[in-house]
Amino acid sequence: MKIALTLEYDGTHYFGWQSQPDRNSVQAEVEKALSAVADAPLRVICAGRTDTGVHALGQVLHFETSAKRKPIAWVLGVNTHLPNDISIRSMRVVDEAFHARYSATQRHYQYIIYNRPTRSALWDKRMAWACRPLDAEAMHAAGQYLVGEHDFSAFRASGCQAKTPIRQLSHLSVKRQGPMIVVDISANAFLHHMVRNIMGVLMHIGRGEAPAAWAGEVLASCDRTQAANTAPACGLYLVKVDYPGYNISSTIDEDETP
Repeated sequence: MKIALTLEYDGTHYFGWQSQPDRNSVQAEVEKALSAVADAPLRVICAGRTDTGVHALGQVLHFETSAKRKPIAWVLGVNTHLPNDISIRSMRVVDEAFHARYSATQRHYQYIIYNRPTRSALWDKRMAWACRPLDAEAMHAAGQYLVGEHDFSAFRASGCQAKTPIRQLSHLSVKRQGPMIVVDISANAFLHHMVRNIMGVLMHIGRGEAPAAWAGEVLASCDRTQAANTAPACGLYLVKVDYPGYNISSTIDEDETP
């Protein structure tokens, strides 16, 4: 039996999603909790591996098991074994064709910047902080140069292992909400550090240090050294993953028994 789970987590205290020797990871915590409920070792595959300090509201994973548990038992039972900064939101039994990574057609991220002269005590590690004023309209205009299918090599980390830098970025919007700048960005897939590198360019433009068209020039260069610094991880959230034909992120259905 294959099961898909949706979970959220605060990535502040983890060295990213992926299990690593002698380092705390989200994957290790989730697999330990699932194994406790299933009474057997379990391994999971996720929609997208997040970096150290990156958060998630709608990460999706799948695993296979012969254990028979009600949906409510998987969700609430696993949550009792998880630390407070990781929580399972929903579960669904899926068919054998489902794959958390390869069945996904779109991934939606959000980046949040707290934009005021003084840092926030309440939102520290949950938002990036920019003390200088940012022009959200200029950042939005810059983002439109990146929408479409492009070679995103200029926004790719040096250690990225993706086979191709070509990605289809379907949406990028920047809005100001009081002291916060909220950036929504969607694509079929993302390169390593792609969103954070895009944010570095947008913030550079938002500070008035380059025109909006510079984002297009950086993209066309296919050269990471032509872009700005990588934005902090703490402002980034994996919000949602799309799976046509699957109702992965719905609420618990108590009369659906695995």
